[in-house]
Amino acid sequence: MKTHNQLYEAICSFENLLRAARKAEAGKRMQQAVGGFRTNIELEVLQLQRELRDKSYQPGGYREKWIERPKRRMISAAPFRDRVVHHAVCNVVMPLFERKMIFDLYSNRAGKGTHAAIRRCQEFTRRFRYVLKCDVRKFFPSMDHQVLKAVLRRTICCGDTLWLLERIIDGSNRQEPVCALYPGDDLTSAAQRRVGLPIGNLTSQWFGGIYLSPFDHWVKERLRCPGYVRYVDDFLLFGDSKPQLAEWRAAVRRQLNEHRLRLNERKSRVYPVAQGITFLGQRIWPWRRRLCRQNVREARRRLRWNVRQYRRGLLGKDSLECRWNSWRGHALQADTRALVERMRKELQYALGTAGT
Repeated sequence: MKTHNQLYEAICSFENLLRAARKAEAGKRMQQAVGGFRTNIELEVLQLQRELRDKSYQPGGYREKWIERPKRRMISAAPFRDRVVHHAVCNVVMPLFERKMIFDLYSNRAGKGTHAAIRRCQEFTRRFRYVLKCDVRKFFPSMDHQVLKAVLRRTICCGDTLWLLERIIDGSNRQEPVCALYPGDDLTSAAQRRVGLPIGNLTSQWFGGIYLSPFDHWVKERLRCPGYVRYVDDFLLFGDSKPQLAEWRAAVRRQLNEHRLRLNERKSRVYPVAQGITFLGQRIWPWRRRLCRQNVREARRRLRWNVRQYRRGLLGKDSLECRWNSWRGHALQADTRALVERMRKELQYALGTAGT
């Protein structure tokens, strides 16, 4: 297995850190912390470079908030200078893991994304009769630090780079508690293991793809599943034999235990593709796609909120149009022309511009 050494100097180079700062500030220039960093960007980058080279770098504390939609979960925001380090690491290290990932992993990869995953899913619905839909229970709060570090070491042997990656992992804030025992565990050893990565970090999203990359290869090479799609912790296995997919479900459960993860039993089942698959916010059939009702309700709620902000003078007309066009472009990826037209009329009515 090929590993990579001598990466740390590329991570710490002034050019890479400056490029990482430009990426981290994209779309966030009005934030106070970002503005303060940008004011003295060269001095800030040089200070980060010194801390990384002498290994005095220490991640800062996270800002946390809970969101309720689409489900209750904690979102964590790292300090801006830490986000610069995250981008700097990903610039250098991410391409090395990219080469080892399977084709049908669609999360946080250039040229992939949710829409590509949905199109691939629909392609498989036309080729196979049944689907095994799986979901990992509390994926980010359950990710085991020791397991993740072991996966990283399979590709990276640069000690300094591993030090930085492990410092980022160990600097994670405490996540919602997940109580689970796996074969060979006792209560003491299980309690001493660090688990959980912050939702909201660039590195956490990236680690989510890497963590289950060995599982992806197991599905393709050991199960020899002909149709497989994964997006973070949601994945689909396709086939023409319902009993075989049921057997694979039991095998998947056991294999996830090897990665110290639990299958969400309530959301994991085998059924005909003709019933439609709920995946990444869409209902997918072989020859048509619709947005999920929950997503449409949420879009209408956000649209009403945007209109209220516009009327209060807190949101400009250009920003309102940009948000509408963004959602419209997303929605039109499915068969939703009639829905988009109805919501366009609702927006015009709310703004008092109906008929114009």
